[in-house]
Amino acid sequence: MAGQLKEVRNRIKSVQSTQQITKAMKMVSAAKLRRAQDAIIQMRPYAKKMQEMLSNIVSNAGGGTGMTLAAERPVQKALLIVITSDRGLCGAFNANLIKLAKATINERYADQFKKGNVTIWSIGKKGYEHFLKNRYSVSNAYKDIFLDLNFESVQKAAQAAMKSFENGEFDVVEIIYSQFKNAATQRFEVERFLPIPKVEAKAGATKADFIYDPSKEDLIAELMPRILNTQLYKAVLDSNASEHGARMTAMDKASDNANEILRSLKISYNRARQAAITTELTEIVSGAAALQG
Repeated sequence: MAGQLKEVRNRIKSVQSTQQITKAMKMVSAAKLRRAQDAIIQMRPYAKKMQEMLSNIVSNAGGGTGMTLAAERPVQKALLIVITSDRGLCGAFNANLIKLAKATINERYADQFKKGNVTIWSIGKKGYEHFLKNRYSVSNAYKDIFLDLNFESVQKAAQAAMKSFENGEFDVVEIIYSQFKNAATQRFEVERFLPIPKVEAKAGATKADFIYDPSKEDLIAELMPRILNTQLYKAVLDSNASEHGARMTAMDKASDNANEILRSLKISYNRARQAAITTELTEIVSGAAALQG
């Protein structure tokens, strides 16, 4: 009986120690989430407007000089930029992103994948480790971006993707990331990066008429890379905020689960202690009765 009580006490201490860790991680994630949330909320309207403007220009420019980043061609080789996190303990966050990446390959690029023509650039270590372990064609060039997250490091990845597309190394580039909604909600998205998607004209809609100054070619050549850099940076910021939100929610649930386990263990401990006391009293009474007899 004493051994059982000691075992339950040890389990209670272990759960309490784990709960302290989960509560601390929740507080850290909450602090990081506030900063990450502020960054994406400030960035999102600007990035959205810039992307809309770029799509409108591409839709109305009619091709020609400076439109290589919008050139549609048969997809022989595809690049997926998958944005995961560096660390775990954030629920199903990374698993859902990896699952979406695999589903995208199976649904859109199955033939290219069979020929070995699907490449993954993983931003975040978790995605890189998974795809490397499962023998996907994955690059480690940008997996450490979250170690020092800034616009310049993301810009390098965006420019490399643009250069590869222009050189014909890839015919399509997709971004797979988590769009931040709130701490408990993320939306996992596949977003076309290259070629730049055109806006579908609605029936009866008036076609936009742009006046270019300086020339259309110069303006497009300057605008396209800037807006695409912003698009990828926005996706990275979205995923960063989503990661901290997912981890905060996961640690909150883990702390609640620890409370439930502690409640159950304390009930078991009290029952075992009462049983031990009852047994000891019975032994004392029986011993006293034997002496009297």
